[in-house]
Amino acid sequence: MSKDLKIVALTKEMLRKGIEQNTYWKDSLAPLPKSKALWLVSNTRIKNDDYCGVIGYEDSKMISFIFMFPDLLNINSSTTKKIYWMISWWVHPKYKDTVFGTYIYNEAVNYADKQVIIKSYAENVNAFYEKQPFTVISSRLRHTLFFSLDASMLIGRFRFLKSFKFILDSFDTLTGSMVRFINKLKGKSRTKVLTYDYADQIDDETWGFIEPLCKNDLIHKTKEYVNWQISNEQYMQTPIADKHPCKSLQTGMSNNIHIHNLKIIKNNEIIGFLSYIINYNEFNVKYFLVKEDHNYDLCVDALIENFIKVGRKFIFTDDTRLSDTITKRYATIFTHKVNKKALAHDETKLDFENLDLLNRDGHFY
Repeated sequence: MSKDLKIVALTKEMLRKGIEQNTYWKDSLAPLPKSKALWLVSNTRIKNDDYCGVIGYEDSKMISFIFMFPDLLNINSSTTKKIYWMISWWVHPKYKDTVFGTYIYNEAVNYADKQVIIKSYAENVNAFYEKQPFTVISSRLRHTLFFSLDASMLIGRFRFLKSFKFILDSFDTLTGSMVRFINKLKGKSRTKVLTYDYADQIDDETWGFIEPLCKNDLIHKTKEYVNWQISNEQYMQTPIADKHPCKSLQTGMSNNIHIHNLKIIKNNEIIGFLSYIINYNEFNVKYFLVKEDHNYDLCVDALIENFIKVGRKFIFTDDTRLSDTITKRYATIFTHKVNKKALAHDETKLDFENLDLLNRDGHFY
């Protein structure tokens, strides 16, 4: 490595100035999309001197980036505590076998005053975390429900299938059409009693429905916070994606990326709230809230009706009940499940046994 190494702790104020001066989007690889940066600095929960990330440079080139920012964790009904999500940790392949990656990681943990939560991490760094002062606070299944043989997604998860891409592509249209036809027939009669009220921002009536269902969440929810979390400001549409001057380490740019938020209504009463992201062929569930248990299946039917209408190929969620209900009520090709563990730094000193990490907590994609 060169001796010209530099670590920059990126505060909210620095990020705001960087947006104005286009500081982080001049090279072929950016730490995050500019849309995601604009969305981040609009969060009033983040103070100007709070950290949003740590960037490592060698000879003015980015060689590492740790995406992080603060949030408020519920201690009890009247008390919150500031913690930092460590969302991702990237090191340039040339430097993965050096001490630089570990060094910048520890710097980020120190900037966060060791109040760090990691929602999930790649299995290839499992050995690293076993040696660090982190404790597992949650273990959950991540579900990917396939409704067609989406070759690109399958090959991404199972590299050995790359040699069979032509065959997979041939069956994709056929299987997808068959499953969609079956599910459309199943859902048509079930959802005829429902209406959907779509909105970019939640109103007082919607918040009145959401608030009691989120009061015991790990992360403190307010109307302003949820509106920020489900805002389309964080996504950048790139109709001609291959002409965009730089790629980003964080998700937020594509030629088809959007979030949809809706109230599920029956007999003029809200029975559910759904927020989902579409990105290429992915349907990623962000919020799925149902007030009364007897309406749960009906709200699942509403989700599937939306899924069919937007024409995606797979559903992505950490909600096991939701996944199990979908597969029970509708036809799928198969479900891929992987166990994901959440970690907290030992210095957070919290009673995580009585706290539940839900799909919507820390969901900043």
